[in-house]
Amino acid sequence: MDLSTPTQSNVEYMIESIKTKLKMASAAAMQSSAFSLDKYEDIRDIYEVVMDSDRLSISQVEALVSELGRLRK
Repeated sequence: MDLSTPTQSNVEYMIESIKTKLKMASAAAMQSSAFSLDKYEDIRDIYEVVMDSDRLSISQVEALVSELGRLRK
């Protein structure tokens, strides 16, 4: 998927991928529609960290989820 263009569908794809990879217990609360295209680059940065990591510690997951929460509208 080409993530170089900031689109709402790319935001949705990245958020869903992050939720799946992190096996988030509160995934239902993390709706992709809650994220603005203004935060696209930040979301993409988090997406790349998550997708490039084979294994994340609990503290890393908590930090990433916290950062996602900060990026919500």
